[in-house]
Amino acid sequence: MVRCGCAWLRKYGNFIDNLRIFAKGGSGGMGYPRLGGEGGRGGDVWVVAHKHMTLKQLKNKYPQKRFVAGGGANSRVSALKGSKGKDCEIPVPVGVSVTDENGRIIGELNKEEDRMLVAKGGLGGKLHTNFLPLKGQKRIIHLDLKVIADVGLVGFPNAGKSSLLSQVSHARPEIADYAFTTLKPELGKIMYNDFKQISVADLPGLIEGAHMNKGMGHKFLKHLERTRQLLFVVDISGFQLSSVTPYRTAFETIILLTKELELYKEELQTKPALLAVNKMDLPDAQVKLDELMEQLQNPTGYGRGLRDVAAIESTRCGEGPEFGFQHPCQGLIAT
Repeated sequence: MVRCGCAWLRKYGNFIDNLRIFAKGGSGGMGYPRLGGEGGRGGDVWVVAHKHMTLKQLKNKYPQKRFVAGGGANSRVSALKGSKGKDCEIPVPVGVSVTDENGRIIGELNKEEDRMLVAKGGLGGKLHTNFLPLKGQKRIIHLDLKVIADVGLVGFPNAGKSSLLSQVSHARPEIADYAFTTLKPELGKIMYNDFKQISVADLPGLIEGAHMNKGMGHKFLKHLERTRQLLFVVDISGFQLSSVTPYRTAFETIILLTKELELYKEELQTKPALLAVNKMDLPDAQVKLDELMEQLQNPTGYGRGLRDVAAIESTRCGEGPEFGFQHPCQGLIAT
């Protein structure tokens, strides 16, 4: 018996996975030239990971998205050494990658209470600054969240990922008979009687060329890096994005999906994976499943899908690929 629960109670489309913010370290305090007093250093700005924080909560709490640390205290007769300014902490969810305005990665926060310095406070006035304080560091940073889930659902558009999530959890993703109904990750939790929980992420559908950022592929593929296991969801009748794109059989869909993941980041090939063959209530589904099983047992015997893989890979490296179904899928589920 499985009892289902929601990961987050929120309206569809309110999920935020990136945020641009301004951070400024505090200015230093004035020195005291006559007595040689030093002003206090300005406060620093830190990004700190919190378990129950989301980027949407951060945006709602700080709509201006400006974080400025306190200034250092001035030197004075009663306290020649000025005190340091108050630090500013930016609460972010676990799993955030921090980059600067040029896209350079500053660091990642992978567990609760991880912290990272993003803007230093200015020095207080002292002898070598002619007792004049320095301003704090100013920086625009980007917070990029990679969803953390036990299982990530992977597939082309309209494969039935959202329908599957709605059946195994109380999450209510948008479901329709057209492609790209899921535009942002949808999270659900499966809760068992022994109180064990499994989080499942329904990720937006990929298209061919996602590894080259077609169809915002990088925006969607990045979330797979933070899932513990992959569940490939494939329509048994195949997939065709539009009338002007080629039709793909279920076997070709699997081959192309695994190659897109490999070309985006080879480390994804090391994740444990399962294959869910969906829409088994369609006519001739069992015949197509038997054919698919034969193709998976002998992938090199079916050249069309592998030739398409060669075309995809040649756009990246200009060399021929190693043919074969390489992702270590550990089982098959027919739904």
